Amino acid sequence: MDPAKLAALRQRFGVGADLAAEVEDPDFAKVVAQVFQGSTRRKPFEGVSTLLDAPYLPDAAGQADWGGIDIALVGVPMDLGVTNRPGARFGPRAIRTIERVGPFNHLLKRVPFSEGKIADVGDVPIQSRYGLDAAIADIFTYYTKLDDAGVRPLSAGGDHSISYPILKALGRKQPLALIHFDAHCDTAGGFEGAKFHHGGPFRNAVLDGVIDPEKTVQIGIRGASEYLWEFSYASGMTVLHIEDVVRMGPDAVIAKVRQVVGDTPAYVTFDVDGLDPIYAPGTGTPETGGLSMREAQAILRGLDGLDIVGGDVVEVAPQYDATTVTAQTGAQLMFEILCLMTGAPSFAKG
Repeated sequence: MDPAKLAALRQRFGVGADLAAEVEDPDFAKVVAQVFQGSTRRKPFEGVSTLLDAPYLPDAAGQADWGGIDIALVGVPMDLGVTNRPGARFGPRAIRTIERVGPFNHLLKRVPFSEGKIADVGDVPIQSRYGLDAAIADIFTYYTKLDDAGVRPLSAGGDHSISYPILKALGRKQPLALIHFDAHCDTAGGFEGAKFHHGGPFRNAVLDGVIDPEKTVQIGIRGASEYLWEFSYASGMTVLHIEDVVRMGPDAVIAKVRQVVGDTPAYVTFDVDGLDPIYAPGTGTPETGGLSMREAQAILRGLDGLDIVGGDVVEVAPQYDATTVTAQTGAQLMFEILCLMTGAPSFAKG
């Protein structure tokens, strides 16, 4: 090895060197500024656990400007809409326990926490643990207030019924495009006296005029419930079954989503049962043969530059998961969506 090169490496990277001083890459420098105080990094086992390790501002909802934040990370611990195994009410708490090594997306070269003011604002206050209709109303009220303040939400569910009141709040002024990852289309009608269950939020959202079905793409659909999803086809949604995803490959899926959504403000919703259960066993309605985490990340990252104005990750039910992999997956998916939100053309830093 060239002695001069070795000496230069020792000077820059030798033991005891200051991390901030040695970093030259401007993207890496953003990470260091977020993570380190001098040469000290926050210990992952101390303090309060938050969504994506964001600052915790539980009193933001009580302020007119929500504390000046641009993006609110919100927990929605409600699973009264499940049709199979309950437990997604514990999803936000499980995702909060996941400690991340750093806040950097290496492919997009983005440090989302340097792009705006982002905070975990706590959980939606749901008045009753027993009433689904009342819980839906509570969620709608909360997100209406958040949207009126100009704050964009990224949420951790909760079952998939939470997406309906969120979309109802965000799509009041203009119907949104929808990018939907799932094993199920979730466009079923009401049954057993209920229409707000987790199998029908997007039918409700279309009928309320808050999402545009012709600008909706559903990705990873499979299983034995196809007979429930006729509304998706009748309304003009683009349905990509898992077989389509495998045949097309991520690049073609990305191109299709971009074609359908265009420049319309869009919401990304990710049900973790869209993934194969090997990546997300802790969920209420697992379906074998799903997306790999690598495919999901590739597709999400390929959507960078679309006008993503909000999103959610739902159906993490940690009690069915012995290894915490589902919570790990949920946290990573939230991070991917957060990167898209901070790269959206309409996103303005606070």
